Amino acid sequence: MKPLKINYLFIGVVTLLLALAMWPTLQWRGDNSTQLQKIKQRGVLNVATLNVTPYYYQSSTGTDGLDYELAKLFADYLGVKLNIETEHNVTSLFTQLESGETDMLAAGLIFNPERMKNLNVGPAYYSVSQQLVYRQNTPKPQSLNNLKGKLTVVAGAASISTMHQLKKSKYPNLSWGATQSDSSVDLLKQVADGKLDYTIADSVTIAMVQRVYPNLAVAFDITEEEPVMWYVRKTADNSLDAAMLNFFNQINEDGTLAKLEEKYLGHVGEFDYVDTKTFLNAIDNTLPGLKPLFEKYAKGIDWRLAAAIAYQESHWNPTATSATGVRGIMMLTRSTADSLGVTDRLDPEQSIRGGLTYLEQLMTKIPDRVPEEEKIWFALIAYNMGYAHMLDARSLTAQQGGNPDSWVDVKKRLTMLTQKQYYSKTRYGYARGYQAYQFVENIRRYQLSLEGYLQEKDRQLAKAQEISKQDAELGKSYPAIKPNQVQLRQPIPEEPN
Repeated sequence: MKPLKINYLFIGVVTLLLALAMWPTLQWRGDNSTQLQKIKQRGVLNVATLNVTPYYYQSSTGTDGLDYELAKLFADYLGVKLNIETEHNVTSLFTQLESGETDMLAAGLIFNPERMKNLNVGPAYYSVSQQLVYRQNTPKPQSLNNLKGKLTVVAGAASISTMHQLKKSKYPNLSWGATQSDSSVDLLKQVADGKLDYTIADSVTIAMVQRVYPNLAVAFDITEEEPVMWYVRKTADNSLDAAMLNFFNQINEDGTLAKLEEKYLGHVGEFDYVDTKTFLNAIDNTLPGLKPLFEKYAKGIDWRLAAAIAYQESHWNPTATSATGVRGIMMLTRSTADSLGVTDRLDPEQSIRGGLTYLEQLMTKIPDRVPEEEKIWFALIAYNMGYAHMLDARSLTAQQGGNPDSWVDVKKRLTMLTQKQYYSKTRYGYARGYQAYQFVENIRRYQLSLEGYLQEKDRQLAKAQEISKQDAELGKSYPAIKPNQVQLRQPIPEEPN
């Protein structure tokens, strides 16, 4: 998959055009009958979304998601509480909005002009392309003209409008089926499992699902980049629309939007089929023996992140050794191991304890000005290329007018440490900045795969146990299914198309 691009110029142009189109009718500071005043009097902003990564989901630390955090910030901006309701698919979302049961939709929804008769949209906050997907190791379609199977999409999705346009202008024989009961994620999983031939979804959702279902392959884009927006009902006053415009202008200017997009979208674009398959197999076969150690010694970070760091370092191989002499699961140098009391770098427990202790020490050295949730990324740069070079990356960021305490700004400067025109201006000189950049990005992708894969195993276990319970109630007897017996369907990989 091509890397995800956050096109801020595109987003800015769309936002400006939207503001100009709406300006004559904006009057959000009016009397108590306006939509905004009703929300403020109620004291609650009702938002409907999809329970899908990266929009809204439950993580090890609680509720997360790009749309969740943005909606929470918007509610704070309005001075009200946030009430989130989740729906299963797009059709249910718009039914909730059009019936007046929710104030707005925030769920990574693509702009769809066919919905604009009764609805308005907020400013664009990122962009995606619509893509056709198929199952890996089956014939790759070259265009919508030569689909060798059935195309199924979600009823009410923006892709249906796109296909109607394509059928009329370019592909008269194009046909598809629409489902009311499944979400786009459900359809993507079914394609990966070989139960469906093709579906269409947005590039971000596809990238997320591929981390857990790598058999899902992208054939081609069917659209250029399209804006993702919030939806609200069209009213006479448009007061809520005006408030959204002001809010997004504010978080654009202060950098909040860029930080949130980096947090949830900045690392998801690149996808390696073989590497992801190998990692998921290691989760099933190798991680169970190491999991207790990660849980025991990961104190300042989630154990899944600790496991992802170790996998990036050694692929969970206790005897791993590099040409430079670092060894073990956490790939410790001899001097670092000695300073941490690690006597045998090839002992899994000693290596994990030492590596995570060292990482914790680095995190405590990161300045307090750095947001707490971003300190881990700065510490990982230091873990990979040295604390001094991490300071150089921060210094270079400041020299160029960026924020040295912001990961989204420092990340952009890491690769510059390999270029003389830049590292000559730093205190400690040349550093393998590109390697450090890839080191952190790979860890974040492994963490994403690990968390999603384990959640999917839990879901399948719960489903299997529910079926077993129902069968037992019918007088049938089946052996209990244990957690370590649940494994996602992962066929032996062949050469990818």
